[in-house]
Amino acid sequence: MKFVTYQVANRVATITLNRPEKRNALNAEVVSELKQAFSHAAKDAEAKVIVLAAAGDAFCAGADLAYLQSLQSNSYEENLEDSTHLMELFAQIYTMPKVVIAKIQGHAFAGGCGLATVCDLSVAVEEARFGYTEVRIGFIPAIVKVFLLRKIGEGKSKELLLTGDLISAQEAKDFGLINRVVSAAELDETVAALAQKLVNKNSGQSMGMTKQMIAQVQALNLEDGLKYAASQNAEARATEDCQKGIAAFLNKEKPSW
Repeated sequence: MKFVTYQVANRVATITLNRPEKRNALNAEVVSELKQAFSHAAKDAEAKVIVLAAAGDAFCAGADLAYLQSLQSNSYEENLEDSTHLMELFAQIYTMPKVVIAKIQGHAFAGGCGLATVCDLSVAVEEARFGYTEVRIGFIPAIVKVFLLRKIGEGKSKELLLTGDLISAQEAKDFGLINRVVSAAELDETVAALAQKLVNKNSGQSMGMTKQMIAQVQALNLEDGLKYAASQNAEARATEDCQKGIAAFLNKEKPSW
């Protein structure tokens, strides 16, 4: 791949945006390579957890504006196909059965902030800034809005999406947009430790089912949500991991995940 790298170590797959000269901006080719990398990671038996990282000073500057400008002569159908391409990437990360950690070493704007939003967990350096700046260039934060509303609620989403303001990493954490803020010197170690905790202490099957339930249950009413939860509860009891984990607990052993 030209703009994305993929490597696995210690049961963690690292997918790295590698277009630093363009601040890792997104175009159709970058999105295609990300989709390819995440599809591979989902099936990779050597990878239990996934880290999304980026090379250079910026995590992701969002859509490549030169690319967006080139699309302005497209038909509605052509533009719909292109926007669906990005939608599929966000949905893929949000619903895939493995936990995805965003390792944010620099600014994340617009679609780049969207990438951080759809990851399950996120660690950012103190210097990073976040923002959905689409309204400032006459565009709209259409796709990411679906995920952001779920993540931080309507009030905070409106503040970010309608103002286009940039916020600090600490403010992003306070909003619930990201999980942890660390110094640049601590980023690698913090993300590696978090990934290894998930790898060694948790059932991959259980994390996958829990993530899928979080994605599904929010679209259901209370009654249907509870029925769905009960069915998943019953299904989980019959899984190999559940049986293994309970047996280990009763025997006062640590399960080997």
